[in-house]
Amino acid sequence: MTATIVVTDYDFPDLSIESAVLDDAAVELRGEYARTPEEVIDVAEGADALLVQYADVTDEVFEALPDLQAVGRYGIGVDSIDVDAAADHGVPVVNVPDYCIEEVPTHTLALLLACVRKVPSYDRAIKGGEWDWTAGKPIRRLTGATLGLVGFGKLPRRLIELVDGFDLEILVYDPYVDAADVEDAGAEKVDLDALLERSRYVSVHAPLTDETRNLIDADALDRMREDAILLNTARGPLVDTDALFEAVEAGDIAGAGLDVLPEEPPSKPPLDHDAIVYTPHVAFYSEESETTMRRTVTEDVLGILRGEAPHNPVNDAD
Repeated sequence: MTATIVVTDYDFPDLSIESAVLDDAAVELRGEYARTPEEVIDVAEGADALLVQYADVTDEVFEALPDLQAVGRYGIGVDSIDVDAAADHGVPVVNVPDYCIEEVPTHTLALLLACVRKVPSYDRAIKGGEWDWTAGKPIRRLTGATLGLVGFGKLPRRLIELVDGFDLEILVYDPYVDAADVEDAGAEKVDLDALLERSRYVSVHAPLTDETRNLIDADALDRMREDAILLNTARGPLVDTDALFEAVEAGDIAGAGLDVLPEEPPSKPPLDHDAIVYTPHVAFYSEESETTMRRTVTEDVLGILRGEAPHNPVNDAD
């Protein structure tokens, strides 16, 4: 009997990597472009498994698709999937927990350096016919400064390794890790207020939950130094961008490097300011990371359909 795997949505050029993994299996692979729960239900009727990039997979989806045996998420985060509802319906959800561990910290460092050294501003000025080294003043020395990390998962831990040569003081806010674990990485565990008040550079790496939504709000920005730069390569809604833009325009903080926004793509252009560097939610990407992610999650879902235990489960669906 042939099983059916539906890719709910994807922005890859094709599904050749998934097809190669499933080549010798009795599996039909079907690619769709469904994002809402209603669209997912419509395109995935009778599916045995889903591969999901951005689509919302809610309790209603599991109710409407009783044949589902697995849901695979392209990436680390699973906030678009109701993992508890999946467990209630006996459906294991898998992700790729080691995905982009090199790429996101590298991109965070790139944004940090671009903001500190005013690289985009100089680039725009030169292309506009201006050659003036003073246009970026003031520029502060990175070496010896304080970097605050909001969240202490695999990605910020790798970032600590990447910035080792800059002799930074590293502060960490994460209520779910032990101080000894932080100290072993060469950092100091502090509360959020202390991190905001002491750090010249604040890099956000927390997961998006009800607790962390708008974690960096107007009050948090008020606690930051006037020479502070905020970096976000995690999830857009972690930061109240309206409050951030007001803080930058008022000179309450020095700038920001943003790879993510609360609405993507934004319905209106975000603040056009030399002190803010944007990238289009690309921190995850390299050719290598994308290939590994797609192969890993497809193999895991295929294994589940064959009766194997999932390699990267995010819920208990026994």
